[in-house]
Amino acid sequence: MLTHIKVRGAREHNLKGVDVDLPRDKLIVITGLSGSGKSSLAFDTIYAEGQRRYVESLSAYARQFLEMMQKPDVEHIDGLSPAISIEQKTTSRNPRSTVATVTEIYDYMRLLWARIGIPYSPATGLPISAQTVSQMVDRVMALPDGTRLYLLAPVVRGRKGEYRKELAEWQKGGFTRVRIDGELHNIEEAPALDKKYKHDIEVVVDRIAVRHDDDGSLRTRLADSFETALKLADGLAYADLAEGVVPGREEEAQAGGAMKNAGIPANRIVFSEKFACPVSGFTIPDIEPRLFSFNAPQGACPACDGLGEKMLFDEQLVVPNEELTLKKGAIVPWAKSNPPSPYYMQVLASLAREFGFSLDTPWQELPGEVRLIILHGTGGKPVTLRFQDGKKSYEVQKPFEGVIGNLNRRLLQTDSAWMREELSKYQTAQPCETCGGARLKPEALSVRVAQSDISAVTRFSVVDALAWFTALPEHLTDQQNQIARAILKEIVERLGFLNNVGLDYLNLDRTSGTLSGGESQRIRLASQIGSGLSGVLYVLDEPSIGLHQRDNDMLLATLKRLRDLGNTVLVVEHDEDAIRTADYILDMGPGAGVHGGEIVAQGTLPEILATKGSMTADYLNGTRAIAVPKKRRKGNGKKLTLTNARANNLKGVTASIPLGTFTCITGVSGSGKSSFTLDTLYAAAARALNGARIVAGPHDKLTGLEHCDKVIDIDQSPIGRTPRSNPATYTGAFTNIRDWFAGLPEAQARGYKPGRFSFNVKGGRCEACQGDGVIKIEMHFLPDVYVTCEECHGKRYNRETLEVKFKGMSIADVLDMTVEDAVEFFKAVPPIRDKMAMLAEVGLGYVKVGQQATTLSGGEAQRVKLAKELSRRATGRTLYILDEPTTGLHFEDVRKLLEVLHALVEQGNSVVVIEHNLDVIKTADWIIDLGPEGGVKGGEIIAVGTPEQVINEPRSYTGKYLAPLLGQKAAAAAE
Repeated sequence: MLTHIKVRGAREHNLKGVDVDLPRDKLIVITGLSGSGKSSLAFDTIYAEGQRRYVESLSAYARQFLEMMQKPDVEHIDGLSPAISIEQKTTSRNPRSTVATVTEIYDYMRLLWARIGIPYSPATGLPISAQTVSQMVDRVMALPDGTRLYLLAPVVRGRKGEYRKELAEWQKGGFTRVRIDGELHNIEEAPALDKKYKHDIEVVVDRIAVRHDDDGSLRTRLADSFETALKLADGLAYADLAEGVVPGREEEAQAGGAMKNAGIPANRIVFSEKFACPVSGFTIPDIEPRLFSFNAPQGACPACDGLGEKMLFDEQLVVPNEELTLKKGAIVPWAKSNPPSPYYMQVLASLAREFGFSLDTPWQELPGEVRLIILHGTGGKPVTLRFQDGKKSYEVQKPFEGVIGNLNRRLLQTDSAWMREELSKYQTAQPCETCGGARLKPEALSVRVAQSDISAVTRFSVVDALAWFTALPEHLTDQQNQIARAILKEIVERLGFLNNVGLDYLNLDRTSGTLSGGESQRIRLASQIGSGLSGVLYVLDEPSIGLHQRDNDMLLATLKRLRDLGNTVLVVEHDEDAIRTADYILDMGPGAGVHGGEIVAQGTLPEILATKGSMTADYLNGTRAIAVPKKRRKGNGKKLTLTNARANNLKGVTASIPLGTFTCITGVSGSGKSSFTLDTLYAAAARALNGARIVAGPHDKLTGLEHCDKVIDIDQSPIGRTPRSNPATYTGAFTNIRDWFAGLPEAQARGYKPGRFSFNVKGGRCEACQGDGVIKIEMHFLPDVYVTCEECHGKRYNRETLEVKFKGMSIADVLDMTVEDAVEFFKAVPPIRDKMAMLAEVGLGYVKVGQQATTLSGGEAQRVKLAKELSRRATGRTLYILDEPTTGLHFEDVRKLLEVLHALVEQGNSVVVIEHNLDVIKTADWIIDLGPEGGVKGGEIIAVGTPEQVINEPRSYTGKYLAPLLGQKAAAAAE
């Protein structure tokens, strides 16, 4: 029996022939400095070999597409199980993908609503039940005397085809007339149908005139005709009035002649053996799971195609700066030209005369009614517009369409892609006015389980949905319970898994693209536990990212459960709790990049703690530590104050950030940190200081911005999405490097310009791979694979370009250097040296100068951005906002990063950090702690002040975990 995964001679990236035996069916944590080789061993060697072996088990046909998948640089690996990788990549950017769909919870919900849901009439609010033939006859007989109508069987509804055979069969069945796409025809004269288009065909079953003095024969005839129609059309029948409209629908007929809810003509009564409202005619087709899918035409709201939102012009983007006057260009799309267009200025001057306001009044001081008219027009009421064309002036009497009406019209009328792109900059996604963001048709939303439609339940958070589904059986009949039992078991189980990995605050309808890397990773982790596999090797990349210390225990319990199912769980992690919980620990090092790639320590926790020379052991033992500052900065006496922030779950929060300090925004996952800091504070500051076109979360005001000159947001989004982007191009150092090479005597003798040394343009690059160094192989059923170019062997340049050398190194050799080597290599070239030194200072000395952006982790990409900002000339009045900068950082790297961030503050700048890492929080000058819980139970400010003040707040979870690090006791255990 295999007891270990044996890796021999691993040399991928910076690994130096690593030999290691990892125990199977255990929780193994690989830790070590950033760049020490953790991911190279876990993902690029062990997982990649597992994937390659899986591919080898496929058919020869499938393998022909994958032959170029490269074998990891390892001698051999024994005892390998099928491998599943759960990385930090966001699940999907597709707006149709939600938490509920990714976890398959929504698939079970659709099945539940289809099987036990009860449809309700939008007109009466009463349950809709199937109609009997007798009820149908009574409904027709209730029409006014003399009403003439056709009784139709809707045999084809919105389906493609020619239907020649069917028409012949209906004729053989004794029917003489049909209505095809709204036109009546004799069957023998029916036109030939184009099979490429959708058609509606109704067979005329009977023509009837209502007579109330009937002796009973009309009722009998009607009953027979209804039975025939229902049989033909699978339970549906139409009664179409020959003239006029159905009594009670006159107003609606004037408004457009079709039911708002179902698109039913106003002269039609719909009958259904299944579900139809006898009052309004609102009909529900067969209640099937697809009716509740917003990704299928049967269920999606027709106005927004199931997206739940539409791109509309946003007042905040049209008038971003309310302090400007109309004359100074408050309305940005109308003031883009310089000077502003005379036509638009004359329109505004005409409106000012008409409504008595001044073009020199700041926008925010204009009366609300005036602002409404300028933006949305006069609503059809004519106004006098005066225009000056040279010496000639003239007046026009017409309604004013409004700025937003003008933008809408221009967007619809333009054929210019540039103009469409330009106008779209003033649009934001806003809830669809038809479905209100529910994504579904009214028919789907009319079906309820325990008085709730499916969209209402997807708006619940995981924890609320869990409570709702758990209590649901009490509200169902015995028959419904019998049907629902198996479905509810699956839903409750999946919700339980999400709850257990600390995602209780996520709403089920939250789109996947808005999730952080850590959240999406934990969702996939929950799905894997739900699959109940055993004998699998799971490789995880820092699952604790974005988790508050309080939620860590739940995550670790989940990892143990995965192990206890009989799986090997291999985790790349820096979190102290995770390291202490592991069955087996592997510490990589001793340094980063070329200085790493070796195993410094391995074994159980006591064995690691006893190892000399392990930096991880030093931090765990307490022999090394990140020091608590002796003194907290008071700031420069100025502050930023955000008033009444209400974005997402924030409950009218008002908070001040002292400028000239290092401020941490803390709180449990989902408490509102990002809503406060990124969606509101950063967005509002960027609009005012940087002129950014982004919409800030709802708030009353942000004061104190006059004390800052710019705001910089350093997040973890990639620095580029193609192999062409790298740290050198992003920081601008590559321009200096190309200029330097172009200035060398050899380059000048050959007449080479800086463009010769660019891999983005023809000339000096290798044309086989077009300067990528790799060739992309597109996979139809797997992610794209990049393989090294055989022509230039990954060097990106042609032979002639590589002949130009500086100190014996070509430009390709420079791109292949580590950042710390480049600092030494270019020590006599300050523009390049300084940029490289800054990358080394933020802990990226081990990264290659030309390392492809696609291979950088989120934390590394964030630090490249930080280095770029640090290399700019500091003004001492900059506001820096960072989102979890310690992602992917070892204790020692955190210490280095804190030195850089505190140095920024020492220069007079202000740094605001969203963070869970207690080592960062304890060094803060000021803390704003949000909570008390996540989601709807969060969004309040729990504590504000220095770390010493926060630990005295009994409700603060952050204070509870922070107190031991400050050598003090918290006021009370937050429960």
